Amino acid sequence: MGIISVEQADRLYWLGRYTERVYTTLKMFSESFDSMIDGIADSYVDFCKSIDIPNIYKDKADFVSRYPFDKTIPDSIISNLIRAYDNAIVLRESIGSECLAYIQLAIYEMNKAADSKSPLIELQKVNDNLLAFYGIADDQIDSENIRNIIKAGKRIERIDMYARLGVSKKELTREVNRMIPRVERSGLEYDKEKLSGLRELIEAETIDYYKIVSEVETIF
Repeated sequence: MGIISVEQADRLYWLGRYTERVYTTLKMFSESFDSMIDGIADSYVDFCKSIDIPNIYKDKADFVSRYPFDKTIPDSIISNLIRAYDNAIVLRESIGSECLAYIQLAIYEMNKAADSKSPLIELQKVNDNLLAFYGIADDQIDSENIRNIIKAGKRIERIDMYARLGVSKKELTREVNRMIPRVERSGLEYDKEKLSGLRELIEAETIDYYKIVSEVETIF
C-alpha cells in the first residue's frame, strides 16, 4: 500500500485501541466472573472503579448481564467490539478480508455468550479471535506502516488500561518499552517530549499512574 490517508491512519489506530480494550476488559471480567456471581454483593463496584467506568448498574446481576452485552451502554464490552468492527469494515481493503473475519467471529461469539447461561467459554472464544486477528495481521498485511499503526494503538491502550489498574512497575515498564518503538515506526506525527516523559515516569522511584494515563493519551 502507498500513502496512508489521515482518515485511514486514524481508523487503524483506533482499531488497535478498541481491540485491545475489549481484550483487556474481557480478560478482567472473565477472571472476576465467579467472584462477582458468588462473592460479595458489591464486588462489581470495585471492578467499575478499577477500569474507570461509571457504575450505572443496580446490582451485581445487572452488571454481569449488561456490562458485557448491552449495546446501549457506551462503555460495555460489546459496544467497544462494535467500534472495532466499524473501523475494520471500512479498512477492509487495507487489512484484508481474513483480518476482518476474525473481528466478525468475535462479535458472533459475543452474541452467543449473551444467550448463554454460562458465557465464559464463548467469552474466551472472543479473545481467542482477537488474538487470531493480531496473528493474521502480522502474517497477511504487507504494509509495515499499517501493522505499526495498529500495534501503536494496541500498545497505547494497554498502557492506558494498565496504568488505570495500577499494575506493577515492572509490568508497566515492559509495556512502555514495547510501545515506544511502535510509535516511532508508525509514520504518524507524535509528541517526542511526551514519549521521553513516559520513559522518565516509569524510571521514577514512585509511579505516578495518573500522569502516565494523561501523557499516553496525548502522544498523538
